[in-house]
Amino acid sequence: MDSDYIKIFSGNFLISNRIKAELMDIGITPVIKDETESGRLAGFPSAMQGVQEIYVQSEEADKAKSVVDRVTAITDSE
Repeated sequence: MDSDYIKIFSGNFLISNRIKAELMDIGITPVIKDETESGRLAGFPSAMQGVQEIYVQSEEADKAKSVVDRVTAITDSE
């Protein structure tokens, strides 16, 4: 099965939430993959605590990556 989604970010919960909010503000609806939460719901622990992955549709990837770059630059300087 081919996927029309591209991973644009992998990192901690706080930065992921900020990126998600910024993407939503410009009309991009991201898909968030959270192995910790998935494992918890299934009854299994995850080795990667607090790490989330953000995916967007491929045609929105360039616009979304600029948001990721901006947010990560801001959080790196804080």
